[in-house]
Order: sequence, then C-alpha cells, then structure tokens
Amino acid sequence: MTAWDPAPDAGRKLRRLVDAAWPTLTSLGLAEGASTDRLTVTATLEQAVAEAEFVQESAPEKLDLKRDLLARLDAATPPGVVIASSTSGYPMTDMQTTAADPSRLVVGHPFNPPYLIPLVEVVGGERTAASAVAWASRFYEVAGKSVITMDREVPGFIANRLQEALWREALHMVASGEATVRDIDLSITEGPGLRWAVMGPMLTFALAGGEGGMAHMLDHFGPSLKSPWTRLEAPELDKELYDAVVAGCDEAADGRSLADLVAERDRGVVEVLRATGRLGREEGSR
Repeated sequence: MTAWDPAPDAGRKLRRLVDAAWPTLTSLGLAEGASTDRLTVTATLEQAVAEAEFVQESAPEKLDLKRDLLARLDAATPPGVVIASSTSGYPMTDMQTTAADPSRLVVGHPFNPPYLIPLVEVVGGERTAASAVAWASRFYEVAGKSVITMDREVPGFIANRLQEALWREALHMVASGEATVRDIDLSITEGPGLRWAVMGPMLTFALAGGEGGMAHMLDHFGPSLKSPWTRLEAPELDKELYDAVVAGCDEAADGRSLADLVAERDRGVVEVLRATGRLGREEGSR
C-alpha cells in the first residue's frame, strides 16, 4: 500500500497507527506475505498514485479541500482507475465538480476502525458511471467488507444519519443534565447495542411486536411517535456543553490511555464478530 499526507509527521503517525493495529490483524489472520514493510509513504500525491489500481481519499471534511484533492487525484491517477472518497456526509455530486473525469469518482464510506468494522457505504454522484460504483462495491467485497450499494445520494448516507440522530439526543441529555456521558454509553452497550450487534433496529422492533410483528408494533407504539421523546434539532454546542462532554469522556475513560481504549475496543469488536459468526467470512478474505 502507498500513502500520502501533507502533514510533515504523517508518515510517523501512520506507521504508529498500523503498528498498533497489527496485533489485532495478526490475530484475525493475515494474508500470505503481509508485512508492515509493504507500507510506503511518499513525498507527493503524484508519487503515491502514479501506479495505483484503486485510490481511497480520506481528507478532512471540508468541501473545498475535497473538491481540490479529488481533482488532483483524477489528474495524477492512471485513466480508468476508480477513486473513492471516505467522506462522512458530502454527496459526491458536490465533490466531483472540478474533476476532469468525474465518472470514476465514488463515495466509499468506511467506519472506524476500518480494519475491523465490515461496513462500507458506496454511492456515486450525478456524473459517476454506474460501472465505477459496481467496481468499487466489488473491490470492497473482495477485501472482506460488507457493502451497501446505495441507489441514490442521501446526505449523511444511511449509518451516519442514524448515528447523528442518536448523537444529537445524547448531547441534549448532557446539556440539560438529564444523563451523564457514562449513563448514555452504558444505556447502549448494556442495552440495545447488544441486540443491534445481531440484528438492526427495524427487525428488533418487529420482534418486540410479538406474534403480530411490526404491524402490532406500529399499532401499539405508533401514537408515541408524536410524544416529546426526541429533540432532533441539534443543541447549541456552547462552552458549557463542550466542557461537560469532554470532562464526561475523561471521567468515563477512568485513567485509561487512548492506546488502552483502542485496544479494548478492538478486542471487543473481534469478540462480537466471532460471537455473531461474521468472522469466518472476514478471515477468509484478509
């Protein structure tokens, strides 16, 4: 793999991240010949993509930056090579406006940590060729990913739309003093998160309807959708809320370092993948 980042210490940071993830990847089973020595960090973008067969752009979420970078990648990458953006919410239609060949630009949105979480959302823009979307989806599938190929652009895609709703509610509860950061996290990890690791919220609610399934669930709980359970408008991220969330996360970490938390998260994800039978598919394709 070849990487490029304009930050002066990017190479050192990238290698540190890869080294931290390597024990987990090793436990999952590496492909023959896999080695951290096969990671190359180049001095320029052009050097990084000169012989690329696929490009994954993962720049910060700034629209002008994305537009410029995708145009530069399009100019420097061999013709026909698919270029995917890791954007968390921008439609490709808005990002491909200055590229000479927008037909090969797609969104390929992974989830952190991308070396463990299977999901990738793939969608093209108005000027993206259907063949580029299909090629990107197949690429991720061969790499062991679980791919959602979207038929149309949706702001925030699918998973981030759902995450954002939960995130906004959490911030509202912290801001109003209704729950602490620790309470909010426990409410998911010890509650619905355990079910969601097996099946999503829709089927989970269908099961809650008993023999009547989702129809009974909608008949029974439908009226509560108008109840003031949610505040979907984002709260004002003022200094008080900012400080409360940061302090709450520090308290929840309980002295554990970032490296400790990453290792704990990775172990947990691997255990969930194994427990739910997903790992066999992953191990065979890494």
